[in-house]
Amino acid sequence: MRSLIVTLTLVLALGGCSNMSATQQRTLSGGAIGAGSGALIGAIAGNAGLGAAAGAGAGLLGGYLYDQYDKEKQNSYRQGYEAGQQAP
Repeated sequence: MRSLIVTLTLVLALGGCSNMSATQQRTLSGGAIGAGSGALIGAIAGNAGLGAAAGAGAGLLGGYLYDQYDKEKQNSYRQGYEAGQQAP
């Protein structure tokens, strides 16, 4: 329970950061969601601290990978749009 409180406190403290890029926001959000979920699952399994750490790591990675996917999707859309505008 203590790990869950610490994790949520950190999430709330870091969640107020301003002037973050989209990548930073998505990575932080993923880490926060992962930490909370991991702590909950870990508490059920008997080790909330380990669950929170594992969940945070997975969430950080997931948030970053989603951001990269979204950027690539936007880039592909923009290239297709521009190619369509240049076609005779």
